Amino acid sequence: MSRAEQPSRRTVLAAAVAAAVAGSALTADVADAEEAAVAPPLAQPGLRPSGGTPTVDHRSWTSYQDWRAGAAHGTRAVAGARPGVVIATPAGTTDYTDPHTGTTAAWEYATWTSPVHRLRVPATEVIASWNAHTPAGTWLQVELHGTYSDGTETPWYVMGRWAAGDQDIKRTSVDDQKDGKSAIWTDTFAIDDATTGLRLVSYRLRLTLYRKPGTKLSPTVWRLGAMGSDIPDRFTVPASTPGLAKELIVPRYSQEIHKGQYPEYDNGGEAWCSPTSSQMIIEYWGGRLTPEQLAWVDPSYADPQVDHAARFTYDYQYEGCGNWPFNAAYAATYKDLQGVVTRLGSLTDLETLIAAGIPAITSQSFLKGELTGAGYGTAGHLMTVIGFTADGDVIANDPFSPSDDAVRRVYKRREWENIWLRTKRYNASGKVVSGTGGVCYLYFPARPTPRQRKALAVVGVR
Repeated sequence: MSRAEQPSRRTVLAAAVAAAVAGSALTADVADAEEAAVAPPLAQPGLRPSGGTPTVDHRSWTSYQDWRAGAAHGTRAVAGARPGVVIATPAGTTDYTDPHTGTTAAWEYATWTSPVHRLRVPATEVIASWNAHTPAGTWLQVELHGTYSDGTETPWYVMGRWAAGDQDIKRTSVDDQKDGKSAIWTDTFAIDDATTGLRLVSYRLRLTLYRKPGTKLSPTVWRLGAMGSDIPDRFTVPASTPGLAKELIVPRYSQEIHKGQYPEYDNGGEAWCSPTSSQMIIEYWGGRLTPEQLAWVDPSYADPQVDHAARFTYDYQYEGCGNWPFNAAYAATYKDLQGVVTRLGSLTDLETLIAAGIPAITSQSFLKGELTGAGYGTAGHLMTVIGFTADGDVIANDPFSPSDDAVRRVYKRREWENIWLRTKRYNASGKVVSGTGGVCYLYFPARPTPRQRKALAVVGVR
C-alpha cells in the first residue's frame, strides 16, 4: 500500500488531489473507510481503449547516436553493447548542500542536454525516468524545460536528484517548484488547470553528472527519457476484449510481513507496495543481491531483499518508497535490466506485454467494494500483473497480502481495468478524487529479444 497522499505528492489533477488529501489513509483498512498462449492483436501505442486520438508519448535517448545528438558540456558519449554518457572533462565545480543532512560538499560536474522533443501528444503531465550506474562518490540530477502551447516557456524543473546508494547524497525529489502555469508534484510535471486548454508541446531534458573532485569516477547513464500524456477525465473506461490466456511465473513477496521493519523508510512494510512489486519483477528477470549487499538487514527478517529495495528506492523529500522514477532507476541497477515509467491504454496493451514475457507493475486506487476479492481499499497501491485467465481476468501478484503464499490473486477484468485506467473516482465520503490513468513501470532486459522489442514498441517504448 502506498503512503498517504500529501500536497507535495504528484497528482493526476493537482487541484482534485489537494482537496482530497485530508481524507487519504495510511493503510488499506483506513483507506477503505475513506507460451502456449495466443498473442492478442497488436494495438497502436498510446491509443484509448477504443482507438482514436493518441494520449501518450514516450521518448527515450538510449543509442550512441542519441547521446551524440545532445549538447555536451563536459560529457562524452560512449559506445559499446550499452551506449551511454559519462563525464569527460568536468565543466566546473559547485557546492551542494544536502537538505536532508545539512552537509555541504564540493562536486565536479558536467552536463548533457537532449535535443528538443516535440510531443506527439501535447501534455498535461510529464514523468521522466532514467537508468544509470552511479559508483560511490557520484550522483546525478535530471531536469526538464518545456514550451507551452501559448508560446511561453517553463523554468528548468528538477525531476530528481539520484544516486543508487545513500552515502554521498540522499536521493530526493524537490518540492515547491512552480511558475503559475504548472508545478512539480514529487516526480510529475503537471499543468495546473488542464481545463484552460494549456498544454506542454515540447521539452528538453538536462542531465547533470557529479563526482568528487580530483577523481576519475563518473556516473554512466544508459537511458534518459520522459512520458508525456493527456488522459481525458473519466470515471469509467471502455471495456477491452480478452485476447490472451497466459501466466508468467513471478516470485511472490508480501509487503505485510515487513510491518515494523526499518520505520525510517516510510513506516516499514505497511507502505512498501512499490519496492516489493519492483523486487518481484527484478527477480523474475534474474536479478539477485549478494549476501554482502544484504548484510545490513537484520538476519531474522524474511525476504531481506524487500527491505533492501525499500531503502534504495526511498525518496527523502517525499518520505516514501513510491517515487515512480526512483523505482525504475533502482531496477536498472541490476545487471542487464532497464526500467521506464509510462502509461498504457488498455488491458490489450498488458496482454501484448505478457504474451512477450514482460510483466508490469501497475498503480491504482479504489474502494473496498470496487475490486472483488481484494478485501481492502486504497488511496494508491502498486501491484504486479503477471497474466490472464482463460476468461480474461487479471492475475496479479498483490503485495498487500498476509503472506508470500497469498500474494497471487485473480481479479475481475472489468473491475480491474476500470480502477487502473480511470482518472476520476469517488472516495468513501463521496468526494471526487483522482486516479492514475494507466500508470505502470516496465522492467525488461537491456537487450530484449525481437519479440520483446516488438511488444515494447507496440506500447510506445523503445
